[in-house]
Amino acid sequence: MPSAVTLIRSAALSDAAEYAYAATAPADARLVFLAGSCPLAADGSTVAPGDYAAQAASCIENMRVALDAAGASITDVISTRVLVASTQQADLVTAWEVVRDAFGDHDVPSTLLGVTVLGYDEQLVEIEAVAAVRD
Repeated sequence: MPSAVTLIRSAALSDAAEYAYAATAPADARLVFLAGSCPLAADGSTVAPGDYAAQAASCIENMRVALDAAGASITDVISTRVLVASTQQADLVTAWEVVRDAFGDHDVPSTLLGVTVLGYDEQLVEIEAVAAVRD
């Protein structure tokens, strides 16, 4: 089934951003609000301490599982917020590149933030998302 999400771009805005600037979903779409996806293994341990890229990849995989449980997929995501526990822009970029590559052509509107700390021991990355699906 095709995605209910429509990505919006504007020639009046910079094309340097690696995502659409806006997205819409039709009125008949069901919105799915995902909790922040964390880099946690099934046993609750934090995956890949110290590795921003590996933690971002783990977050994406856990997000895919949550989306599937809600009857959605990554192409149904309408926006993301990527939180990275670092004051170094390079660390944010490392995490972002993993997220960007995971979404591919479905480059949803996103916000990338450096934060001081996240909720789990040794956690460096968390990804929030909203999806829209038609049942």
